[in-house]
Amino acid sequence: MTAHNTASRPKMPSPTDLLNLDSLLDEEERMVRDTVRRFVREKVNPVIGEHFEAGTFPRELIGEMAEMGLLGMHLEGYGCAGLSAVSYGLACQELEAGDSGLRSFVSVQGSLAMFPIWAFGSEEQKENWLPRMARGEVIGCFGLTEPDHGSDPSGMLTNARLEGDTYVLNGSKMWITNGSVADLAVVWARAEEGIRGFLVEKGTPGFTTSDIKHKLSLRASVTSELYFDNCRIPATNVLPGVVGLRGPLSCLSEARFGIAWGATGAHRAVYEAALEYAKSRVQFGKPIAGFQLVQQKLAIMATELVKSELLALQLGRLKDAGQVHPVQVSVAKRNNVREALKAAREARSVMGANGITLEYPVSRHMNNLESVYTYEGTDDIHTLIIGQAITGQNAFS
Repeated sequence: MTAHNTASRPKMPSPTDLLNLDSLLDEEERMVRDTVRRFVREKVNPVIGEHFEAGTFPRELIGEMAEMGLLGMHLEGYGCAGLSAVSYGLACQELEAGDSGLRSFVSVQGSLAMFPIWAFGSEEQKENWLPRMARGEVIGCFGLTEPDHGSDPSGMLTNARLEGDTYVLNGSKMWITNGSVADLAVVWARAEEGIRGFLVEKGTPGFTTSDIKHKLSLRASVTSELYFDNCRIPATNVLPGVVGLRGPLSCLSEARFGIAWGATGAHRAVYEAALEYAKSRVQFGKPIAGFQLVQQKLAIMATELVKSELLALQLGRLKDAGQVHPVQVSVAKRNNVREALKAAREARSVMGANGITLEYPVSRHMNNLESVYTYEGTDDIHTLIIGQAITGQNAFS
């Protein structure tokens, strides 16, 4: 037998990239990832704990995120960067490694506010809004969820009545990211012809907002309720390209794609924190990283991380090829958020009491992921979406 040449042996893989997924990315994708990672390390991480504790969103970072081309980055034209789905996913991953609130802001702006205008708006609407939204001059929000209609948007009560050349909007929306800071709300309401999308500008008479206080999750994010009381909307502010639930659900699929990637960022952040802590924390005369139970927890976190990243990457490749199905997005969103939340809980156990302080990111990510677990489709809803796809049986009704 020929002896193996030790010089040709592969080097030990990175603890945060056990399967060398970096080699599956092209140069542009790596550049996007590294640029956003540097931004998060230098600008987000030093301040995000204070914002989380204060319950405020770091609005001072919006301009820089816009300059980096992150707002609507996966859309073509109208001042948008037009980058690939994988590049968008990598940006979401790095933003959520900082905080879910940052990824949520970019996701809502690009996938929930800009995307419906881009996909269903008139040319005049696109030219009016999208360039300004890409520059961060106009902030958007997405009004679909209602106080009594979350998982079942078909039961929405918000309605729009056509009177001449205006629609009269009445109702309310709940749990709306960016709601009170948004200059433009994309609101879905029931009209005579079906569910329509309405562009409602801040300051329109009859349109008011209030922020949801006392949150224990997504604290570095603005969450609001929207109210419409005989709010008159010009018919020219209706999105002409879609009628029915297909409109808002297609937007949710876009946003869920970003969540599937973003969750891997939070997963990586808590794993890295636990790993570094375990290597430096000495108990019983040696670092706790040398104990079997701690190694088991770290090994599971690392393995599930790379599995989630592979799932997200394949989803991105399918999306770039125009072959992604909403069920596949549900598979990735459900799995990756689940595993990230498990990792956060395990990381907290590795770090003991230090795991609950804002000096480390673990409990902040864990609390955030509790929201990510149930927003834009709860874990149960995505389970049933997958169940229906594989059995052909509808368990929703």
